[in-house]
Amino acid sequence: MPVFDYSFPVDAPLRVVRDFHRDTSALERLTPPPTFVQIHSIEPMAEGSVSKFTLWVGPLPLRWTAVHRNVSDRGFTDVQAEGPAAKWEHTHTFTPLDADHTRIDEHIEFEHKRGFWGIVTRLLFSRPNLLVMFAYRRFVTRRHCGRRA
Repeated sequence: MPVFDYSFPVDAPLRVVRDFHRDTSALERLTPPPTFVQIHSIEPMAEGSVSKFTLWVGPLPLRWTAVHRNVSDRGFTDVQAEGPAAKWEHTHTFTPLDADHTRIDEHIEFEHKRGFWGIVTRLLFSRPNLLVMFAYRRFVTRRHCGRRA
């Protein structure tokens, strides 16, 4: 099973990082171009809350339903209930480094489907593409949270 890990510090307190990720507009902010996210429904962050959206990669729609698990002040896990992968579990962990700095650890475990969607996810979720995606997320998170610290 493929695993992807990515960590970075943010010059902001835990509260600011947590609130940024709990905002219902975070998914739109954190999705790198040229991918476009279309939100169908999104519940406020809580244990068992559900988000339904489509990621448009060019003309290709990736329909997704995510359920939030293990929600706490220190992070949460997005579990794909429906979507393009056979499995997708993305854990966000927020660790305070001191009163004004937080480390974000991203951990993803995923599996590919067979057939067409397996080819799509192997390309989109390749290590180089995930590195670019999370470098973008690091930039946006630092920029947004740093202004609110």
